[in-house]
Amino acid sequence: MTVHSPVTPADDPTDVGSRTEGEARAGTVQQGSAAHEVTSARGWATATWILLVVLAGALFLDGLDISMVGVALPSMGADLGMDQSHLQWIVSGYVLGYGGFLLLGGRASDLFGRRQVFLAALAVFGVASIVSAVVQVDAAITALRFVKGVAAAFTVPAGLSIITTTFAEGPARNRALSIYTVCGASGFSLGLVFGGLLTEVSWQATLLFPGPVAALLFLAGMKVIPRTGRPAITWSHLDVGGALTSTGALLVLVYAVVAAPEAGWAAPSTIGLFVAAAAFGVAFVLIEARHGNPLLRLGILRSLTLVHANVSAAVMFGSYVAFQFLVTLYLQDTLGWSPIAMALGFLPAGLLVVASALRMDRVLDRVGTPILIAVGLTAFVGGYLLFLRAQPGMGYVDFLLPTIVLLGIGFALCFPSVNAQATTGVSDDEQGLASGLVNTSIQVGGAVMLAVVTAIVTSAQAGGEQGSGLPAGMSSAIVLISVLSVLGVLGSLVVIALRRRRATAAPLALPGT
Repeated sequence: MTVHSPVTPADDPTDVGSRTEGEARAGTVQQGSAAHEVTSARGWATATWILLVVLAGALFLDGLDISMVGVALPSMGADLGMDQSHLQWIVSGYVLGYGGFLLLGGRASDLFGRRQVFLAALAVFGVASIVSAVVQVDAAITALRFVKGVAAAFTVPAGLSIITTTFAEGPARNRALSIYTVCGASGFSLGLVFGGLLTEVSWQATLLFPGPVAALLFLAGMKVIPRTGRPAITWSHLDVGGALTSTGALLVLVYAVVAAPEAGWAAPSTIGLFVAAAAFGVAFVLIEARHGNPLLRLGILRSLTLVHANVSAAVMFGSYVAFQFLVTLYLQDTLGWSPIAMALGFLPAGLLVVASALRMDRVLDRVGTPILIAVGLTAFVGGYLLFLRAQPGMGYVDFLLPTIVLLGIGFALCFPSVNAQATTGVSDDEQGLASGLVNTSIQVGGAVMLAVVTAIVTSAQAGGEQGSGLPAGMSSAIVLISVLSVLGVLGSLVVIALRRRRATAAPLALPGT
């Protein structure tokens, strides 16, 4: 019995052209050939496992960094005199750099070599981590967080495209992707645990920790990341205008959303930023439609499964990051929990995600990714809504544990599924582009939702609103998060229905025909 990949171009007629057009250009910029592919899901060499550890470790650090620093925000704010609206910049600075440069980072790995881009960006990430732990100025810490976000914008798509061009599509790639993406999800989940433990030492420890780990991954990566022939790059291959306009559009958009709560959503500066982002976006589309070697081949967006994966990724991560930010401040500032108590409280989610790594490759082989995304987002919705019951004095098992378990289930199902669906059926020379797209969706979703819920809570507190059980504005913010996740579930159900309708309408292939 042959086990097929959960998403193939044949599953979605709109995917036709994703591979054929890419293959037609493969002679222009070739990267990561089949010579490096592992065609069996079993019997990987030691070097292959170390390679996977290096790539998954970088993604783990990325997720860990966002969650871990979130736990340290109350302590950091107390020491540096930062209020809630300024504290969000410690998170948003990272997301701003990440979301703004991911598309460029994904294409850069295709053009300049995935090994070179991955290792250089990993080195920058490690150095910025160490320096940020030494400085004591909030503006400098935020700037270094931005630099780390930019570095992650290059390591993540490069790492994912190394996997998708190293492991053959099917069971081998599903196994590698499930391990890789579950490590990323584990970073988000266990980051809360690590953050709690390290914050007991000092909040600076949460900033420092990724540095030495990145150094170890760098040294191992020098040994095991395969070398490929350098692409023959000429100026005609470089879409400079597309790079400038896409990065400008994403940076200005994310910055506008992040800055809006403080400046005001109707302020002239905010409106001007949104207009500038739209102008950059229009210019980018016009450039890509005419460029011979575009940064983003617009035809790739004809894939229904790719678009669905990107939208679902934005919904999943945007809702989760916003919820985590609210709960972190609630547990520590309102309920007086210590960082270590919060770490232990979130531990079950991390354990669930880690445990799922042993089975997710088999699940991806047998269950369609849209179904897994729908179930995962449903688990998120249940977790968010259950938390609305929280009241001061309730026990951990009553108000937090059910939510934590459901969040762990949601991440374990959604995170590997959106990454697998976003990159399956894409030609090797566009794997960096596809992985950059899905990670851009993740980070932009996080930036937008974090800014929105911060604005809701800040406005409620400024208006003197009194919360019942939860702090002012928190219930409204969680309801908004839940509604967004419900829309994500409905979108997944529509995709499932369309795929089944197409499968039913397709003529059966008869023997001998």
